[in-house]
Amino acid sequence: MIRIEHINKRFKKLQALEDINAEFHKGQVISLIGPNGSGKTTLIKLILGMVRPDTGKILVDDKLIDNDPVYRQKIGYMPQIGRYPDNMKIGQLFKMLMQIRNKEEVSLDKALIEQFELEKIFEKPMRTLSGGTRQKVSAAIAFLFDPPILILDEPTAGLDPLASEILKEKIITEKEKSKLILITSHILSDLDDLTSHIMYMQEGKMLFLKEIEALQEETGEVRLGKAIARIMKGEKLTSEWIDKMLQKKSDERII
Repeated sequence: MIRIEHINKRFKKLQALEDINAEFHKGQVISLIGPNGSGKTTLIKLILGMVRPDTGKILVDDKLIDNDPVYRQKIGYMPQIGRYPDNMKIGQLFKMLMQIRNKEEVSLDKALIEQFELEKIFEKPMRTLSGGTRQKVSAAIAFLFDPPILILDEPTAGLDPLASEILKEKIITEKEKSKLILITSHILSDLDDLTSHIMYMQEGKMLFLKEIEALQEETGEVRLGKAIARIMKGEKLTSEWIDKMLQKKSDERII
């Protein structure tokens, strides 16, 4: 569904992304993992068309995304921090989005609106909401139009345990519908029951993209957090190790 080919992006002296190549397919839940500054957010912004690459290309359903904003209707996006008009009420926000998308009520996925009980606070202005409630609104918006692709940036950050479980169950439900889901999260324990593939990034480079079962086998760890910790502790992700991983990835493509 999404193909990334030789993407490079530089911000002044910072090389944010360097020769990124990846393919994401329906039915996959890709966890984008890496330290701060590894390029995860930049990659998401490129897929969303919020930033343009210096070189390379991105395709969604085999079509270049350049100058074609229509593809964004296939994507539901949940930002890490949702920013909305302060004086707009929650109900007005949902109504406005439905009008922009020209969607009827009957075609909407309102499961999270109902499960988070947002309708009870539709009259509240956005400026009065707590961080957790804003997260609930952002999650409900991401799933609202039943998109085939979901991009969720730190989705459980700020959510209480019950809301977090509701959201994770919803992600599993959408995965079972063969949707493509990309997730970034520093709370690796939240990803254990969701993830099918791990994409690990470091210093703007993709070190690997592999099935979680392969990572578990290589590290001998069942839990994702421990598997990643073992990699970071054992290899220390030095420049030499990064070069080794990139060379291995290049050799695999040649084979």
